[in-house]
Amino acid sequence: MFANLPTFSKSGFKAQKRTSLTGKTQLALIAIAVAGTFATTLQCPVLAKSTSDLASWNDGPTKESIVQFVKSVTDKKSADFVEQEKRIAVFDNDGTLWCEQPIYPQVEFIIGCAKEYAEKHPEVQEDPLFKAAVQGDMATLAKAGPRGSQTLVNTTHNGMPVEQFADVVTKWLSEHKHPRFNEAYTSCVYKPMLELLAYLKKNGFTNYIVSGGGTEFMRPWTEKVYDVPPEHVIGSTCKLSFSNADGKPVIKRTTEIDFLCDSERKPIAIEKIIGRRPIAAFGNSNGDMQMLQWTTAGSGKRFGLIVHHTDAEREYAYDRDSKVGRLDKALDEATKQHWTVVDMKNDWKQIFSFQK
Repeated sequence: MFANLPTFSKSGFKAQKRTSLTGKTQLALIAIAVAGTFATTLQCPVLAKSTSDLASWNDGPTKESIVQFVKSVTDKKSADFVEQEKRIAVFDNDGTLWCEQPIYPQVEFIIGCAKEYAEKHPEVQEDPLFKAAVQGDMATLAKAGPRGSQTLVNTTHNGMPVEQFADVVTKWLSEHKHPRFNEAYTSCVYKPMLELLAYLKKNGFTNYIVSGGGTEFMRPWTEKVYDVPPEHVIGSTCKLSFSNADGKPVIKRTTEIDFLCDSERKPIAIEKIIGRRPIAAFGNSNGDMQMLQWTTAGSGKRFGLIVHHTDAEREYAYDRDSKVGRLDKALDEATKQHWTVVDMKNDWKQIFSFQK
């Protein structure tokens, strides 16, 4: 997730089962839901009410490949039928579900935390990582890679109870917006991918997020934004400690890195945590290639999809030379393995819910 950073300085509702309600009852429920939306801390797009047609996807081979795959594994008469408990789908997050340009949102979070920490702890200001964060030296942070970024966030939140860290993340997301779109980061999620998540769930799939981002950074908001519960979020982690403080059990963060979930470590994490090989995998960069390879190499019907960012006007256009979310090896592998490649500009009618 955090490799190859650029060298520049610097609510949805879950789908509900339809029931027969009176007009007044429907209006009352709508009023309650609207009030709840405005009361929530995070800003989230509304999940599609009907996703059977993947409404934000243009008709064509890309959309058709998704529909035909789902039909083939859910039709009991099909030779490719897959039992519901085996319908596992895994999704990368950065660049696959939400916008990762011009810099990963979590890196922005880490830099901000490092600056605040350095002000309170002057002794760290000469540390190369903290110095780079304070000075906006993205080249040094990029060279440090995922381990460097994880080291920073672990240091700045060492000894913090996990619940408190979740509150810190939620507060940060509520106060910061995307630099280009001036929308909350949790609003800069791809509408077609929200529809895809809901479409798969409707057809008996269990969705997981498998990301290079921090597990504890994602868990506070993925259920509200993606309808993916925290127990289905797999990412990079720090080691945790357990203790009893005045008779009250508490789990706290430590400075030690536990697991970096990227590249070849993604399928390892899937095997260790899920314990079942997925039948569908979705990514957008070289860091997702091994996850798609592992998924599509299994027996039976399999599906791999790469989101190719080709729309500079509505989002960003980048691939082989990008310093964020580089896509060259995985793009070549997609051709060899016959994975579906989304051409964002031509395959998606709408990218973000806030765009017209």
